[in-house]
Amino acid sequence: MEKKVKAIGLLSGGLDSVLAAKLILDQGIEVEAINFVTVFCNCTSKGSTCLASQKAAEQLNIPLKVVDISEEYLDIVKKPKYGYGSGMNPCLDCRIFIFKKARRYMEESGSSFIFTGEILGQRPMSQRKDAINTIERDSGLRGFIVRPLSAKLFPPTVAEEYRLVDRSKFLAISGRSRKIQISLAKEFGIRHYSCPSGGCLLTDSGFSRRMKDLLKHKPDFDLADVNLLKYGRHFRFSPEMKLVIGRDERENDMIVTLKREGDVVFSAEEPKGPTAILRGASNGEFVKEAASIIARYALGKDRYDEAKIKYFRHPKDGHSYLKAKPFDDAILARLRI
Repeated sequence: MEKKVKAIGLLSGGLDSVLAAKLILDQGIEVEAINFVTVFCNCTSKGSTCLASQKAAEQLNIPLKVVDISEEYLDIVKKPKYGYGSGMNPCLDCRIFIFKKARRYMEESGSSFIFTGEILGQRPMSQRKDAINTIERDSGLRGFIVRPLSAKLFPPTVAEEYRLVDRSKFLAISGRSRKIQISLAKEFGIRHYSCPSGGCLLTDSGFSRRMKDLLKHKPDFDLADVNLLKYGRHFRFSPEMKLVIGRDERENDMIVTLKREGDVVFSAEEPKGPTAILRGASNGEFVKEAASIIARYALGKDRYDEAKIKYFRHPKDGHSYLKAKPFDDAILARLRI
């Protein structure tokens, strides 16, 4: 009996990756999906599993392996060989890193090739032909990555040459328009897929500003430092010291869970307002200044009176209180990251 061909699919849960999997499945190929998640993925639940990829795998009725690569990935972000995109996104280095991981899994699982939903010219940094060639070369996967949606725009892969897949059933999509993909989704009855805006925080301008600031002032940052960047308003007092203020109840709660030993933790008591942490204040510096920024958000734009702020140094100090008048917006603008 002839052995069934097996392939590994990189499944983000976006429409392109779902369509690619559908085109491979329709050729009778056994598919196992893999989704690599990092601390920078903005479609995760509690940082563990990409919900979009889960839903896509269920819809396609294929097994899904989710791999958290956050810890290793920090080194890529700190010093990417091929630099950053428009934000702090090291797209080429990211793809090379992920494909190297996928290659190991392909070999371990006895699969014949890897496939993705990549489309030629869709993303300016990582989906140009020269970038794709670099990624395949550096990942050691030249000829082993099938791109069903753009396959006819590339030379045949090993899988196509050996007729493990039928190249004639693949497509020649290029560019950023999604009309063809949306039409195919209707044809295939695919109704659930994630939005096309991208799932990486490193492409977000606001997050990238905070990430650049962190890299500049703490180049040995860790996962906890990155997680803190996801929440609140950030203010830089000195190279060692910054203040993070929650914008709503959820962020207030998250900021408290991310506190570290030595952090000064604040909460606006009268009137009730945001929670904040001051990190890097080894001798209690800038406590009054931090309280004045918190007062600005507790009192709103109506500049009247003052706010009562509770604070303590985690984990040992008892609570203290101070009255703070709100800072002017011009001061906030100078300190805001």
